[in-house]
Amino acid sequence: MAATDNHAGAGRATPGRATLALAGLCVLVLLAATLEVVLDAAVGHSPLTPGAPGITGWLQWGIGERLGFRVFLIALLCFTGAYAALLVLARRISPHPRAARWSIVLVGTLTVIMCAGPVLFSTDVFSYIAYARMGVLHGLDPYLHGPIRIEHDPIFKYVGEDWLKVATAYGPLYTLLSYPLAVLGLKGAVWGAKVEALAACAGTLALTWRCARARGYDPAVVLVAVGANPLWVLYGLGGAHNDVIMTFFMMAAVALVFSEREAPAGASVVAAGLVKATGAVLLPFILLSRRRLSALWGAVAGLVAIAVISYPVFGLHGLNVISALNRDAALVSTDSFPNELAHLLGKPGVFPADHTLLKVALVAIVVHLLWRTWRGYDWVSASGWTLLAIAVTSTWLLAWYTLWALPLAVVARDRRLLIAVFAVQGLFIVHQIAPLLSPASQ
Repeated sequence: MAATDNHAGAGRATPGRATLALAGLCVLVLLAATLEVVLDAAVGHSPLTPGAPGITGWLQWGIGERLGFRVFLIALLCFTGAYAALLVLARRISPHPRAARWSIVLVGTLTVIMCAGPVLFSTDVFSYIAYARMGVLHGLDPYLHGPIRIEHDPIFKYVGEDWLKVATAYGPLYTLLSYPLAVLGLKGAVWGAKVEALAACAGTLALTWRCARARGYDPAVVLVAVGANPLWVLYGLGGAHNDVIMTFFMMAAVALVFSEREAPAGASVVAAGLVKATGAVLLPFILLSRRRLSALWGAVAGLVAIAVISYPVFGLHGLNVISALNRDAALVSTDSFPNELAHLLGKPGVFPADHTLLKVALVAIVVHLLWRTWRGYDWVSASGWTLLAIAVTSTWLLAWYTLWALPLAVVARDRRLLIAVFAVQGLFIVHQIAPLLSPASQ
């Protein structure tokens, strides 16, 4: 696919009508699949839409039906197929004078449709709101207590059962960003979280466009590769996950480095890490690549600034991301690659010894990438490989974790990274649609 060199694109012929017609068909499939999911989900009472305050009654036009697994999986399959075909056609379409405008309209439309719909697949957004209400309305530190402490709050019944007794795992910057949601009421808070995700998504895509231009890649192709990605649209935006806020700060750091502004880039990496800890992995690669300490001083300044703001609110607990990482590392999800590998090997699941082996493997991968970066390897590629390795070796893999490396992959020098990201996402999607292929579904 992916990113096409601008100069190479300038020498290619304008795409023919057949190519444009096929691309148009792919666009229609993307829009139709997204609308199908959103309108059916708006009906409510679906295992794919967690219980939530009613925010999408205005979408119940009488044409949707309760979103079932079969309909969703078919929509996911169609979306993925159209996305893959559109990427194959991207090199032929990019010379068209309106290609950039079309890509912006497509991605913008998909983003708005998904953000206008109900929350999908995950209760995480209700945890965000619960932690915010704990701090703002109930005077409780979300780093010391779980939502169980506010069981009489109306948000409590929407929080996932696994997280009722668990303190927040998110960084203090995100927790502070979520605090304004507490005063908006339940419906207002859900919309507020969606607006935050929408703004972060738009910012990430704009920065990715800028980074693509800086590296000589076709920004229109890069925009579609990220903004029309099925997991980005249906899972990342569908769940209003704060991962898109982390990717915004990561891509801001990349853009700043490309602009030779390393100190603010270091601060942006810290901001990413204080949303979700995995965002901080970019910093050592920037330092090894640039061979200067500017990014480190910027990171220190950013950390001090956020600590000064967050300490009066959370104390030192807000900066203790290690305990949250250790806690989450012990969890096992059915979609994780280690869990699936264990089943293929005839094991019932992942054992403590397996967790240790996975950590050792991840450390070895990161050390190797650091060494290669020191030897001149592209630091963006190394950072992307690290984020992908974290997702693949994690026993707690969720769809939106596979998005961490995607914006980096489309602007990386090593095109193998993008292939690997697509391969991991493809395997995840195949795992999701496997029930369609079982005899029971026929």
